[in-house]
Amino acid sequence: MDKITVGLPKGIYYYYYGDMLKYFFNNLGINIVISPDTNREIIDEGIKYSNDEMCYSLKILLGHVSYLKDKCDYLIVPRINNFGKKDQTCTNFLSFYDLIKNIFNIKIIDFNIDYLNLETEVKAFIQMARKLGVNKKRSLKAYKVALEKSEKKLRKEIFKNMDKLNSPKTKLLIVAHPYNIYDRYIGKPITTFLEKMDVEIIYADKFNPKITNKLSTCYSKQLYWKYNKEIIGSIKLVSNQINGIIFLSAFPCGPDSLVNELVIRKLDLPTLNLVIDDNDSLTGIETRLESFVDIIEQD
Repeated sequence: MDKITVGLPKGIYYYYYGDMLKYFFNNLGINIVISPDTNREIIDEGIKYSNDEMCYSLKILLGHVSYLKDKCDYLIVPRINNFGKKDQTCTNFLSFYDLIKNIFNIKIIDFNIDYLNLETEVKAFIQMARKLGVNKKRSLKAYKVALEKSEKKLRKEIFKNMDKLNSPKTKLLIVAHPYNIYDRYIGKPITTFLEKMDVEIIYADKFNPKITNKLSTCYSKQLYWKYNKEIIGSIKLVSNQINGIIFLSAFPCGPDSLVNELVIRKLDLPTLNLVIDDNDSLTGIETRLESFVDIIEQD
């Protein structure tokens, strides 16, 4: 009997759970296929299945799903509601399953994370494996291995990110969700351009999330979006060690548009707010980046 193959689209939730899912399924001996880096074809596919109200990042995710729909037995799709009362997620994280189920004709292996209803991460992984015929003991062991490996990788990335703060170069903190800044099509051209300008890039998501989550209260005690809190809290953590901040979001992200504007008004550091859409041209963005760096370095 051929092995089951599960598909993991390289968009949004991949950048939070991609490593854990890869380690988890590999440990269980289940094949996993991942969609390629974002390209124009994937974006056009996503736009075809989207409506105007969907953010650019969600359109990209749907493009990755379309790529995988005929290449796997099951697609991995989470419902991530919250990690507690004050740690909610964007509604897109809760709606992925319903959107994909209704748009595409594909079997789905879903998992739920909703700590307010006692649906924890470990339960989610065990239940997901059970749907593939894996017993609790084996799936729990695979989860622990996956968690340990992903946390070890994150610690290395955090250390590397912290070490950059000692650089003599102009240091810019990029405040962006990982699914935007690490996407090869929308984020990579920006970081590549900055590196060519000899700028040291500090990533807001590569710090201890427990620390940055708490530090976000320095800007607002009413925020409840977990992932926004974690990246804006990094500003407070490193504000005395950086020269400027770039906010990067995808049009028309609701949480980012509210949170970034709120935070920018409270900062003394130079800031640049970039909003990315499906326009291919980077000319205007590169001009703004170049001007921003020039202003900082001449100050």
